[in-house]
Amino acid sequence: MTEDDLRKVVAEALHKGGAYADLYFESSVFNNLSLRDGAVNSALSDVDFGMGVRVIAGERTGYAYTENISLTDMIKAAKTAANIANSKIAAVPATKINGLRFKNRYSVEKIWENVTIKDKAPYLQQLNDRIFELDSRVCKVNVNLMDSSSHIMFFNSEGLLCSDHRPMASLSAVCVMEKNGRIENGYAARSFRKGAEFLSAGIVEEIAIEAVNRTAFMFEAVTPRGGEMPVVMAAGSSGILLHEAIGHAFEADFNRKKTSIFSDKHGQQVCDKSINIVDDGTLPANRGSINFDDEGIETQKTYLVHEGMLASYIHDRISAGYYKVPSTGNGRRESFRFAPAPRMRATYMENGKIPERDIIAEVKNGILVNNFSNGEVQIGAGDFTFFVKSGYLIENGTLTQPIKDVNITGNGPRALADIAMVGNNLKIDHSTWTCGKDGQSVPVSQGLPTVLVKKLTVGGIN
Repeated sequence: MTEDDLRKVVAEALHKGGAYADLYFESSVFNNLSLRDGAVNSALSDVDFGMGVRVIAGERTGYAYTENISLTDMIKAAKTAANIANSKIAAVPATKINGLRFKNRYSVEKIWENVTIKDKAPYLQQLNDRIFELDSRVCKVNVNLMDSSSHIMFFNSEGLLCSDHRPMASLSAVCVMEKNGRIENGYAARSFRKGAEFLSAGIVEEIAIEAVNRTAFMFEAVTPRGGEMPVVMAAGSSGILLHEAIGHAFEADFNRKKTSIFSDKHGQQVCDKSINIVDDGTLPANRGSINFDDEGIETQKTYLVHEGMLASYIHDRISAGYYKVPSTGNGRRESFRFAPAPRMRATYMENGKIPERDIIAEVKNGILVNNFSNGEVQIGAGDFTFFVKSGYLIENGTLTQPIKDVNITGNGPRALADIAMVGNNLKIDHSTWTCGKDGQSVPVSQGLPTVLVKKLTVGGIN
């Protein structure tokens, strides 16, 4: 691929009068290794390669991709994107290439391309064996290791050229236990943007203990009574509250189109002044981190809520141009087959000042929740729901009966305004979180210190 090739494709993309065009190249290798019934017995590798062309002309966007990068195929894709975005706006020719320098958020010590199945398999076997060792009730274990390496190159009609190597690794285990004919299961995982140095005895032990503890917990847990009540969100994966209650509704494409419940609240006080909420692409080796987004914008730490005020939406180039603000570096896509859109990275709330025990002590009758599986939100109404795997009843300021399998529902703006206390124990959850939007998925992460929400609806026993 030469500079001249890139300029020719961009010129073709702009030949009908588009105002802006970009080219996104991707070469990715995905590997998956699985252990079932005590043995590593399944392996899969997949190679994905191609490039996409985007053309923006006024309010119209055209996008096309090709799995071949011959000049002929790329020009054909560029013509297709240009036809979709057909406009009378004057073309902007490509200028000289400038390299983007950035701080690397995920340095790799040992690339996955040099690691064989024989190198990986012992870690899956060790995780399986360790889970069986930890509890005699374990009757089945499934272990999965995923690794990937993506090489990205980006070029646009402004002359920006940048490239990146994006690693990803995920190790997970499902533990199944049986006790007196009753079967329960638990899941634990870790995921980072790391090379093969990710695999270690330490991470095996960490996942094994968590999987066993989560499964054993379920034998003691009950489904609580439902209703409206105070909910303490424990530190860590409770960050799903932010992801579902405000994260999607803060994505600027929804606000630009006036479909988000927060579209008229920019600059307004939306919660207590003690609350600061961040979407961050700079956390080292974090699953949601990126060196630059899929539009060539360097990543950053963005305050969505600062001292209780709605400070920023989550922007890509299009929404940033509409609002006349710099992009926040949130233009993301699943692969070269998709156009970018505003997407979250690592979304979390910064620390408050209150110890967790003092937050729990404030609740007379409510629940604490600490383990989740999924969630969803209605952007327009702001109503959200997520599924709680486990937690505890809180009675007279004390954790009592373990609980499981409840839905929590609420409304984003109301839940945000109802956060009454913020803990001093922020934890980023490093599990295998993935965010879906517009038919495509991207890796994300989330975090939270312990917080008290004065009122949410808990779906349990009536």
